[in-house]
Amino acid sequence: MEIVFPVSGVEAPIWQPPLVAFGLSFFTSMAGVSGAFLLLPFQMSVLHFDTPAVSPTNMVYNITGIPGGVYRYLKEGRLVWPLTFAVVMGTLPGVIVGVFLRLSVLSDPRPFKAFVGCVLLFIAFRMIFDFLRSLEEVRSGGHGAEIVASAKPQDWKTEVLESNWRELAFRFRGKDYRCSILGIVAFSLVVGIVGGAYGIGGGAIVAPVLVTFYRLPVHAVAGATLMGTFTTSIVGVLVYQVAALTPAAAGAPVGPDWLLGLLFGVGGLVGMYLGARAQKFFPSAWLKLMLGLIVLVVAARYLGGYLLP
Repeated sequence: MEIVFPVSGVEAPIWQPPLVAFGLSFFTSMAGVSGAFLLLPFQMSVLHFDTPAVSPTNMVYNITGIPGGVYRYLKEGRLVWPLTFAVVMGTLPGVIVGVFLRLSVLSDPRPFKAFVGCVLLFIAFRMIFDFLRSLEEVRSGGHGAEIVASAKPQDWKTEVLESNWRELAFRFRGKDYRCSILGIVAFSLVVGIVGGAYGIGGGAIVAPVLVTFYRLPVHAVAGATLMGTFTTSIVGVLVYQVAALTPAAAGAPVGPDWLLGLLFGVGGLVGMYLGARAQKFFPSAWLKLMLGLIVLVVAARYLGGYLLP
């Protein structure tokens, strides 16, 4: 049964959005990413939904789907709250700036696709680089990509050792980790601007950077980055919705397609919950390689379409 979605004008079977979102979110949520960075190209290329309204629609998917994954990480004691607050403090103001950029400089679909391609290219290289680094750690005798699931739930809980406005220290699976709170807030501010314009909330960029540059374990930061994406997506949708009521919008499709976003979110809700639950049984490095290659192909397509019209 095909339906026509009111805002986007997309015509698709009612089962397609939740099924696609489930498949994407199941795997991406294991790396602390909602899957919105791949869902947006699907909407633009497959569903031909390329108006500014596609960005807040993507955020509606985040708002609906992310609680499933966050709940699972919280239940298992793997939500590092100080890290979550640092990510949110940076991305929240950034996402507001990003929304206004999307509605002005990036309102035309063609340059916006090039912008999307650049963001995806960055994410792909971060994931592939981290995969290669993990392989090197395995060769040198480190743990690297070898993730062994434990039957004891307490083995997967994080323990905050120190937390202040400058530094965070926590323990995970017998190893201590430290990172700069100020550094994460500053970087998250930039990411928030990109994420607000792109419609992903920023977690897809924050997660690879936390793992690659700060050397934090993906199994411990996934909950924090998903929670950060959830929070900033709420603000992003509100800003887009308000912008849709202003004279500057002039009747253009700026607000989200709620029905389409909610259907994506239903699939994401189930996929992220199951992905968070299964994460302990998947080697994170190989998962990132797979995602990195997929994103690289999508990025090449968008950038190629802009450079070679």
